[in-house]
Amino acid sequence: MTTIRTTHVGSLPRSALVADLLFGREKGLPFDASAYDEVMTQATRAIVARQRQVGIDIPSDGETSKISYATYIKDRLTGFDGDSPRDPPQDLDDYPDFKMRLAKAGGTPQYRRPRCVGPIAVKSMEPLRKDLDAMTSAMGAAGYRDGFMNAASPGVIALFQPSDHHASLDDYLRDLAEGMRAEYEAIVAAGLVLQIDAPDLGLGRHMMYKTLDEEGFVRRAEIHVEVLNHALRNVPKDRVRMHVCWGNYEGPHTRDIALGRILPVLLKARIGGLLFEASNPRHAHEWTVWTQQRTPDDLVLIPGCLDSTTNFVEHPELVAQRLRSFIDAVGPDRVIAGTDCGFSTFAGFGAVDPEIAWTKLSSLVEGAAIASKRV
Repeated sequence: MTTIRTTHVGSLPRSALVADLLFGREKGLPFDASAYDEVMTQATRAIVARQRQVGIDIPSDGETSKISYATYIKDRLTGFDGDSPRDPPQDLDDYPDFKMRLAKAGGTPQYRRPRCVGPIAVKSMEPLRKDLDAMTSAMGAAGYRDGFMNAASPGVIALFQPSDHHASLDDYLRDLAEGMRAEYEAIVAAGLVLQIDAPDLGLGRHMMYKTLDEEGFVRRAEIHVEVLNHALRNVPKDRVRMHVCWGNYEGPHTRDIALGRILPVLLKARIGGLLFEASNPRHAHEWTVWTQQRTPDDLVLIPGCLDSTTNFVEHPELVAQRLRSFIDAVGPDRVIAGTDCGFSTFAGFGAVDPEIAWTKLSSLVEGAAIASKRV
């Protein structure tokens, strides 16, 4: 029997202690470095063990030590300082009353987004080394052989953290790619699968490139992929997977660019797996794209079978039905069950209750088992 494996996008609910330490460090409060590292190590061990308990086949470290999936790079690259203004997605601009309601309800995470103010280079590999040590140790304790670790794409860094230093956006992207290359290569060298988080290829349409038409955005997305491929030039493509999304927030999403429109660009990336939204109301219908598009024979599809912005727990039967659509399109050996996005994109913030998030992941595992029996 073919077994449909399970994974997720990466971020998982952090404990209150972890979130408090991350925000305290962000604010420059004094802390005991040894005690801080020990908390992160033990929290990583606990979150990997919980994934084993639930039945996830390919785990992550939950992004435990990162305050967010993009701004963490300020501790690893030189040239970042200060803060950046918030520029809401275009679909929220279209509905100002709803945007205000989100803001009043605490729907906008409060943390610094340091902008680029100087030359980019590797500042320190020590934070990454600690993450790798914690993850590999946790995997060993939980009995895992396979696991992945997230890293921000050059494009998503530029999306949230603009540059005051570079003469052009393309220069900035190229410098970011070279700066992040060391992290990409180190994750793979440690025996983990590298997951590139690249919302810039979806969300970027209605944030970073609001003023462009779709043709203009597609041209820019191609440049983002070219730059990313150059950063991945020394990494085997079968050790890389990439996550693309249109923003992990509850909203109308009426400005989202269609998957079919950007898929030809996504397929140019040097990756072995693609994670994408496939269950929320704006993108669940797009499974049909994969029946119309010729995809590389070595590309593994990791569709989102859970919505990461709602506390509804998907029925395992629904998960199995969603998986069936992709299995029919590319075959069971090229499908892994995933999630639309992370459950804690920013420390201390998540639309889904932590325990419900774990229940949703249990449903993912059960649904994948049902789908496996039907192959």
